[in-house]
Amino acid sequence: MIEALQFEFMRNAVIAGCFASLICGVIGSFVVINRLVFLAGGIAHAAFGGIGIAFFFGIPYMLGTLGFSLIAAMIMTAVVLNNKSRADTFIGILWAVGMAIGIILLDMTPGYNVNLMSFLFGSILAVPASDIWWMAGLSIFSIAAAVFFYRDLLAISYDDEFARLRGVPVNLIYFLFIGLVAVSIVIIIRVVGLILVIALLTIPPYIAEKYSRSLAQMMVLSTLLAIVFNLSGLWLAYTYDLTSGATIILVAAAAFFISMIFDGLFLKKRALLP
Repeated sequence: MIEALQFEFMRNAVIAGCFASLICGVIGSFVVINRLVFLAGGIAHAAFGGIGIAFFFGIPYMLGTLGFSLIAAMIMTAVVLNNKSRADTFIGILWAVGMAIGIILLDMTPGYNVNLMSFLFGSILAVPASDIWWMAGLSIFSIAAAVFFYRDLLAISYDDEFARLRGVPVNLIYFLFIGLVAVSIVIIIRVVGLILVIALLTIPPYIAEKYSRSLAQMMVLSTLLAIVFNLSGLWLAYTYDLTSGATIILVAAAAFFISMIFDGLFLKKRALLP
C-alpha cells in the first residue's frame, strides 16, 4: 500500500476517503441518532434523478445532482415534520420517482456512454481533485454546524417536543442538517456509490453509538471508524483488484457483525454474573 501512494490517483483516493469519513462521522451520527436512515436512503436513490438531469441537459454532474437532491430532501423533510404517520409512504414514492426520472433521462440522452457502475458502486480511485475540494469544504462546514448547533442537536435528537418548548428552532435545524445529508450523499457517491452510500453513512455511527457517552464522542469515534474502514477497504481493493466501494462496505459490515457478536457475548457474560 505504501508504494501505491507514489501514484496521484491513490493519494487522491486516500484523501477522499478521509474527508468522506469525517462527513460520515458528523452527519451520519445525526442520521442514526434521529432514526432518519430511511429518509437518507430516499434522498440517496432520488439523487439518481439528478444524475439523469445532469447528463441529459449537459450540465456539470455535481450541480445537477446536488440541486435535484436538495429539492427532494427539502420536500421529504417537510413531509416528515408535518405528517410523520405517512412520511415513509411519501419518501418511498419520491425514492421511486427519482430513480425513474434518472433512468428515463439517461435513456433519452444522445450518445450516452458514461460508466453507470461508477455511480452505482463508486470509484474512489477515480475521484478528481475538484471533488476533494468539495469534500474539504463540506467537512469544514459540517464541523462548524455541529459545533454551533451542538446543544440544539442534543435537544431535538432526544426530545424534540421539549426542544420546541425551550424555543429551539427545530424545523430550521432539521432542514439544515437534512440538507447537509443530501450534500453528503451526493459527494460520497463518488467514493462508495449510490447503492452503498447509506451503509457508510450509518454503520460507523451505529457502532460508535454503543461505545460513546455523548454525541460529540460518537461523532469522533464514528469518524475514526470510517477512516479505518475506508483505508482498509482501499488497501484490500488495491491488493486483490476488487471494486473499491463494495470492499469498503464489506469491511464496515464485518466490523458491524463483530461488534454485534462482541456485544452479545459481553452482555450474556454480564447477565451470568451473580
